[in-house]
Amino acid sequence: MILNIEAYLHYHFEHPSDLILQIEASKTKDQKILAANIAFSKIENFVRAPTEAGIGDRLLLQTTGHFNCRYTSKIEVKREATDIAALPATPIHLLPGEAIRYLMPSRYCPSDEFQAFVASDFGHLEGGARIAELSDWIYSRFSYVAGSSNAQTTALDTFVQRKGICRDFAHLLVTLARASAIPARFTSVFAPFVSPPDFHAVAEVFLNGTWHLVDPTKMARQEEIAIIGVGMDAAEVAFMTSYGFADFREQSVSVSVEA
Repeated sequence: MILNIEAYLHYHFEHPSDLILQIEASKTKDQKILAANIAFSKIENFVRAPTEAGIGDRLLLQTTGHFNCRYTSKIEVKREATDIAALPATPIHLLPGEAIRYLMPSRYCPSDEFQAFVASDFGHLEGGARIAELSDWIYSRFSYVAGSSNAQTTALDTFVQRKGICRDFAHLLVTLARASAIPARFTSVFAPFVSPPDFHAVAEVFLNGTWHLVDPTKMARQEEIAIIGVGMDAAEVAFMTSYGFADFREQSVSVSVEA
């Protein structure tokens, strides 16, 4: 599948401000970058920095006044759909070292507070069967409501309020997977058919020896997702982190499937 992607950011900064951006689709074994371009208004000290997981880049820069950024790319996604429910869990003692950190609680994913819940309500299921059931449970029990959460909303808040956006749905699935002793990470992505069009977020779980994408909003399928980056939670893969007040002016994301 070929995806054509365009993202545009326009913010204003009254004073010189440092920014960390992570908005480019990454090169991985199952997605190929056919073409890509990123253009900025006037900036200072542009640097590319690697991420902890080695998936994608962080862009470090400084700007003042009107900041414009336009990113376009053509991505070939070569990922096949997988039946998550049929996959076994990888025993903790057999996990690769890089997966271990994704068992731990994090700022937005307090998985240690959900162990009793998953044991009592989903304890009859194991591995991928539990992940599939958890994803379906979130989709059926929680309402997708734009503007219903903010940058401080955790998976526990979402669990109580029973509503959120893709970020919150992903945080909750990551949390419940970790509470089930299955490594899970937050994954920022581009995907077509997301409504409203925007940067999207899904979960990625470690089953049967490798990582698998799961979207509890049901808006994106594994084979049509372009990964931007991964992290413990949204704090590690925010599309923009600003060290200075950012006055929002305009933002848009467009993802289409090439016929």
